[in-house]
Amino acid sequence: MLVSAKEMLNKAKAGHYAVGQFNINNLEWTKAILLTAQECNSPVILGVSEGAGKYMCGYKTIVGMVNGMIEELGITVPVALHLDHGSYEGAMKCIKAGFSSVMFDGSHYPIEENIAKTTELVKLTGELGLSLEAEVGAIGGEEDGVVGTGECADPNECKMIADLGVTMLAAGIGNIHGKYPANWAGLSFETLAAVSEKTGDMPLVLHGGTGIPADMIKKAISLGVSKINVNTECQLAFQEATRKYIEAGKDLEGKGFDPRKLLAPGFEAMKATVKEKMELFGSVGMA
Repeated sequence: MLVSAKEMLNKAKAGHYAVGQFNINNLEWTKAILLTAQECNSPVILGVSEGAGKYMCGYKTIVGMVNGMIEELGITVPVALHLDHGSYEGAMKCIKAGFSSVMFDGSHYPIEENIAKTTELVKLTGELGLSLEAEVGAIGGEEDGVVGTGECADPNECKMIADLGVTMLAAGIGNIHGKYPANWAGLSFETLAAVSEKTGDMPLVLHGGTGIPADMIKKAISLGVSKINVNTECQLAFQEATRKYIEAGKDLEGKGFDPRKLLAPGFEAMKATVKEKMELFGSVGMA
């Protein structure tokens, strides 16, 4: 059964660890993440971008697949199904489809409009017992056509949004989606500390978790980051393992072309990546 991310993130904030959000793109992705969470006895958040939602035939299809898997695989750790970088309309659709958590990304609106739309969603998600993530200040890089340059959020604006009663807050601290460029300046811990001070117990979210050095991740967690999003790293692990399988000619041996065999190395590589991240974030054994 899907749960809101509220309890798992409040526990993470109090326990100084972080829960990973791993974005799902298909059945293999979902299965790999759920099995790894169960094996690691770790809470987990499955993230779905609006683009991935379309790719997987809509939110109802995703809810059906995830609920079915939780039951069939005997998953007992807490699992939240979360809309990543949602529009207001997208958040409404996911709530209707049965997601247990949504993100409304109003960071590109003027702060007043971000506040107005977030306030409506706080009320609705509160009534339904779902968790809500809000965002202040653009996060760099590109995701589904949304481009930013690693800006830092205004701590006072963060406080305004946090005070509305959202469950968790994503604040730009120089982080970027996708691969980090060679000239990346690193995370702004100054911004993070200021945001943390203004928002108190609020679990903070770090987007663009791929490629941030481990020591920076640990420092961010010590300063109040309780949720870290990973997507590109799983995609790269999957791609590399699949490439090796095909380059070795394994798809030409026997029934090696069977998609179950063809996708197996990528699936295993993803499991290893997710496990490594859960260990780094400190969520292993915390379910």
